[in-house]
Amino acid sequence: MMFVKKLHSVLMTTTALTVGLGWCQVVQAQTVASPPSTADEAIQVMGSHLPGNSARSVTTQAHSTTQVFVVTAQELKATGQTNVMAAIAQLSPSVSSPAIGGSGVSGFTRTMTLRNLNADETLILVNGKRRHLGANFLQTAGGTDPSDISLIPMSAIDHVEIITEGATALYGQDAIGGAVNIILKTDNHGGSFTAQNSGFYAGDGQAIDITGDYGFKLGKQGGYLNLAGQFTNQLPSNRSGAYSKETYFPLPNGSPDPRAAILGTDLSRNLGVVRSQLETFSANGAIPISEGAEFYTTDTYSHRDGWVPEAYRPAADDETVREIHPNGMAPYLTMTENDFQINNGFRGSLGKWSWDVYTNYGRDQQRYGMQDSDNPTYGLQSQTNFYDGTNIASDLSSGFKVSRHFDTGFLPKPLNLEFGGEYRHDTFQLTPGDLQSWSNGGILILGGPDAGKPASAGAADHSGTPPSLASSAGRDVFDGHANLDFFVLPNWEWTLGGRVVNYSDTTTVSTGSIGTRYNINKRWAIRGSVNTGYRPPTLAQLNYYSAAQGPTYTTVQLPSDSVAARALGSSGLKGEYSRSYSVGLDATPVDNWHITANLYRIAINDRLADSTQFGGPVLEGVLGGIGFPNVQFASYYTNPVNTVTNGGDVSTDYTLHLQRYGTLRLAMAINFADTEITHFNQTPSQLAQLGFQYFNAVSQNTLEHQYPKNSENISANWKVSKFSIFAQEQRFGSYTYILSPGLPENDWSQVHPGFITNVELGYDVLPRLHIAVGANNLFNKYPTMINRALDIKYQSGIFTYPQTSPYGFNGGMYYVKGSWTF
Repeated sequence: MMFVKKLHSVLMTTTALTVGLGWCQVVQAQTVASPPSTADEAIQVMGSHLPGNSARSVTTQAHSTTQVFVVTAQELKATGQTNVMAAIAQLSPSVSSPAIGGSGVSGFTRTMTLRNLNADETLILVNGKRRHLGANFLQTAGGTDPSDISLIPMSAIDHVEIITEGATALYGQDAIGGAVNIILKTDNHGGSFTAQNSGFYAGDGQAIDITGDYGFKLGKQGGYLNLAGQFTNQLPSNRSGAYSKETYFPLPNGSPDPRAAILGTDLSRNLGVVRSQLETFSANGAIPISEGAEFYTTDTYSHRDGWVPEAYRPAADDETVREIHPNGMAPYLTMTENDFQINNGFRGSLGKWSWDVYTNYGRDQQRYGMQDSDNPTYGLQSQTNFYDGTNIASDLSSGFKVSRHFDTGFLPKPLNLEFGGEYRHDTFQLTPGDLQSWSNGGILILGGPDAGKPASAGAADHSGTPPSLASSAGRDVFDGHANLDFFVLPNWEWTLGGRVVNYSDTTTVSTGSIGTRYNINKRWAIRGSVNTGYRPPTLAQLNYYSAAQGPTYTTVQLPSDSVAARALGSSGLKGEYSRSYSVGLDATPVDNWHITANLYRIAINDRLADSTQFGGPVLEGVLGGIGFPNVQFASYYTNPVNTVTNGGDVSTDYTLHLQRYGTLRLAMAINFADTEITHFNQTPSQLAQLGFQYFNAVSQNTLEHQYPKNSENISANWKVSKFSIFAQEQRFGSYTYILSPGLPENDWSQVHPGFITNVELGYDVLPRLHIAVGANNLFNKYPTMINRALDIKYQSGIFTYPQTSPYGFNGGMYYVKGSWTF
C-alpha cells in the first residue's frame, strides 16, 4: 500500500509539472546507416511523422527536437573492435573511451565519456530499459560507477542510439550528458558467425574473438527469439618502462648484488592491456498472447576472468618477505565476474492506447583476489594468494508506460501523451576478505635498513576489505514521468516533459525539459531545448572502500560516511543538479547529403568527484588515532565544485551512387567541449584546521583537463561488387596527464594531439562468406612519452605513456576476420 501511495503521489506531481510548468522532453534522429531515399529525407527535415514516443517502442522517436546519433551493427563491425564501447568511441566524436580504465581494479572496466562528462552522467539502456550498474567503482576515472556495456555480445546488437539533450525527461533524471540505448536484434530466422584474430604490431596482446547469433520463430503469429553469444580471449600487452629501483640490497662490502645483473630491468608489467577471458550471452524475444498483446523478454549473462599485473616488488622492498620471494614478487590482482540482467514484460494496444508493463532485475558480482603476493606483517607465515572480498551491485525495477495520440481539433496534427511510473530497488555490497588479506599479524620488517620498523598490513599492493568497512546498502526509488509532443503549426513542433522521483535515502526531485523544432522548408530545420536533471550519488560512491599498500604506508579510498572520512571533513554526499541548453540545425541541402550541428551548455551544481589525496604525518596521526594505523594517503568522494561544460558538434555525410562502381559514403564529424569549474564549495573546517586543500590543482585537472577537449574524424566507406573499403582518420586534441599526485604543476605532462588512421579491406568470397583484414592505428602512433626522469623518480620508471590516452598506448593493431551469414 505504501508503494501505491508513493507512486500515485509521484505520478500526480509529474502530471501537474508537465501541464502547469510546461517542461518538455524531445527527440530527433540522425541515421548514419545506408542512405535514405529522397522521400525519407523529406520526412527527416519536415517531421511529417506522428509526434511522440509510443509506449510499445524500444527505440527513440526519430525526426524531432533533439539529436539521436544512430550507429548500425554494420558500422560497429567495420571498426574491427570487439568491444561495443570501443566501437562507439571510434565512430562518434562526442564519445571518448580510454583504452585502459586505469590501474588496479580500474583496469577491468572501460568507461565512456559523453560530451566531456563522467561516465555516471550517461544513462545506459538496453531496448529502452535501464541497464544495471556495475560493481566496480573506478577511482582512476575521477570516481565513477558505470554500467559495463562490453558485457553485451556485439552480434546481438541491431543498432545503438546515442541520445543527447532531453534524455532526462524521457528516460531518467540521471541522463545529464545523455543516454545510450542499445537495441538488440529481433530476427526470426537466419544468423551470423564471425571469428577474428588480432594483435599489436609489437607482437603481443593477441586476441581471439568469436561471436554469433541466430533467430527463431516462436509460434505462428510473428513471435521471435534471437540468441547471441560472444567469446573473447585477450592476452596481455606490456608497454612498461625499465624498472629503475634497486632490486637487491648491496652486499656487506657495499658492492652491488650480482643477482641484479642476471635479473635485469624488464620486470614491470603494469602498463598494458590486461589478460582476460569473457563469455557473454543474450536472448531477445517476444511472442503474441492475444490479438493486441505480447510477452517479451530481454536477457543477458556474462562471465569474465581478469588478471591485472600490479607493481613489481623487488627483494629490496620492505613489503617483500624475502624468504618467500627471494627475487622479488610480481603480484596480480584477479577478478571473477558474473553479471546478468533479465527484463520481462507485456506490451500491446487497447483501443487507441499503447501500453507496456515490465519487471527488470540485474546483478553484477565481482570477486577479487591477489596472487603471488604476501602480507609482510605475517612474516614467514604469510599466505601468497589472498581473497580480497566481493563487490555486488543489483537493480530491481518494475513499472509501466502508456501512450496515446489525441485529435484535438485545433492542432494541425494529433497530440501525443506518454506517461509512466517505475519502482526501483538498488543495492550495493562489500563483503570482507580473508583474515590475512587485510589484518596486521604484528611481525616487524625482517631485514634490510628498515629492519624492526612496522610494515604495511594487508596483502601487498591491494589489501582486502576489513569486516569493519564491509557494507550492504539499499535504496528505494519511486519514479513518475509524463511527456507531451505536439505541433502548433504544420512545421512547428513542441515537446514538454516532466519527471518526479523520490529517493528513499536523499530527497524528492522534480525535473523536466522543453524543446521545439521549426522546419523552415523541406530541407532545413532548426531546434532548441532546455533541460534539468538530477543524479544522486550511487551506492558504490557512498560506500566503496579500497586500500593499496606501499613499502611502509597505505593509501586508502574511504567511504564518504565512514568515521575516518568524517574526521577529514566529509559530511556525506549530495546529488548533482544540472541545467542544460542546446540549439541545433538539421539539413539535407541536396539529396543524399545530411548535416546536423549542435551547440550546448551543461551546468552542474555540487559535482560529484574525488577529493584531494591527503597525505603526510598529520593525516597519519589523525587516522591512527581512530583505528587506521600506518595510513599516509587518503581520499573520499564528495561534492567540491560546480562546473559548466560548453561544447558543440557537427556531423555530415554524403552518399554517392556510382552505378557499376558501387556506393561511396563520405562522412565527417567534429566535437568540441570544455569543462570549467565555476564555483568552489567551502573547505570543511576539519581540513582547514589540518592544513589540507579540499580540491587541489591535481583534482581540478582530473575534472577539467584529463581528456581531449576536441576530436574530429573523417571516413570513407566504399562498396563495389565483392569488395569493400573502409578508411577513417581521427584526430584527438591535447590534454594534461599527471603521473603522480605529488608532482608540481610544471612537471605535468602535456600530451600532444594525435592523428590515428584506421582501415579495413573486405572481400565477399561467397555470397554469404566475407573476409576482411584491417588495422586500427595503421601508422603505429603512440601518445607523448612521459618524462623519463620524472617516471623514475615517482613511479620506478614504469609508466612510459599516459594511461588516459583515448587511442591507447599500445601502438598499431592488426586484425583478420571472417564472417558467415546464414
